[in-house]
Amino acid sequence: MNVLENLGLKALHKLDPEAAHGLSIKALQLGLTPAPGPITSPRLRTNLAGLDLPNPVGLAAGFDKNAQALSPLSKAGFGFIEVGAATPRPQPGNPKPRLFRLSEDRAAINRFGFNNDGMEVITARLNKRSSCGIVGLNLGANKDSTDKARDFATVLKQCGESIDFATVNVSSPNTEKLRDLQGKAALSALLKGVLETRSDLSRSLPVFLKIAPDLNEAELDDIAAVALETGIDGIITTNTTLDRTGLSSAHREEKGGLSGAPLFEKSTRVLAGLSQRLDGALPLIGVGGIGSADQAYTKIAAGASALQLYTALVYGGLSLVQEIVTGLEQQLKRDGFETVAAAVGHKRGEWL
Repeated sequence: MNVLENLGLKALHKLDPEAAHGLSIKALQLGLTPAPGPITSPRLRTNLAGLDLPNPVGLAAGFDKNAQALSPLSKAGFGFIEVGAATPRPQPGNPKPRLFRLSEDRAAINRFGFNNDGMEVITARLNKRSSCGIVGLNLGANKDSTDKARDFATVLKQCGESIDFATVNVSSPNTEKLRDLQGKAALSALLKGVLETRSDLSRSLPVFLKIAPDLNEAELDDIAAVALETGIDGIITTNTTLDRTGLSSAHREEKGGLSGAPLFEKSTRVLAGLSQRLDGALPLIGVGGIGSADQAYTKIAAGASALQLYTALVYGGLSLVQEIVTGLEQQLKRDGFETVAAAVGHKRGEWL
């Protein structure tokens, strides 16, 4: 991190977290953030469910909810970007304040509630992008919807021609009853509906499922079974947690989903458990607490074919992307792996 970025982060941390996030999007749009361009090499380049990624480090959904900064983000070093969540109708989300920094824990708690501009506006922005690399969309459901499962298919029908992959997000803790859709029967029906909608698009695209870290062993068994039965293309492991174990920040009891450093071990154990259950049948995307090249490499060794960041950027800035990607390549080289794929899951047993 250079001096200017460090000063910028310190200034942002003096502001309300949500206001600071809005300013970070503005800074991206104005070209005031690090832009090393695509970072790639033969060792870093990898395939994720048919997507040719320049490197395996992606941006998680929630940072650019409304697809407002695609071009500058594509130059920040990410291998792929996920925007959203998008819902059929625009919605304001939950009342403010709804985002909290837990600086002592290098974490955050949010209870946004899928605030977004709606699928039509987001689709229009996606259609304007040019040369932005691999871009996917997190599909969501409106808070007041009477058929949340149908909402996911509705968003895919609207946006599917404008994206490279889609993520079914049934794991946010901030929309009432959304996590109920992770149950075996409900999840199977939901995914089949989304995949039927995909079959009507002019081109096929990978559909991923994003799950919570707060699942027991039986629930993970069900997730794995449904994933294989329905034929989805991968699982994003994991979303935020409701667990508050070991936190020291004054905001630790705020309601919402916890992300950042405290989530690393929990999410990695879920990742390794799913990796064991699926045994290579589906790729997994590791998310949760990644803040260094060491942690990125650990996720890959535990079973992740690709990764996503978000909360660590609040504390490390966008230059962290380049640090992680280049550091990851050095670790792969050190251990004799010619590709990312060759390293996937080689230390999975350490987490089981």
